[in-house]
Amino acid sequence: MRIRYRSGDTVYIIESVRFIRQCVVLRFGGGLYTLRFADSPGGVRLRENRLFPTEEAAKRMIG
Repeated sequence: MRIRYRSGDTVYIIESVRFIRQCVVLRFGGGLYTLRFADSPGGVRLRENRLFPTEEAAKRMIG
């Protein structure tokens, strides 16, 4: 599997089907990206198909 995002990259995720949240990639392992939220403490681990390179790309998925 090719790693698309590197440590330190900014990505966007969709939460609760309607909220877009900015995150920073911490690491990749086991098929999951470990992300830190940009606007609050905490983070999440997600697969690559849940990550978007820009906020506009995430908005297009919402509709």
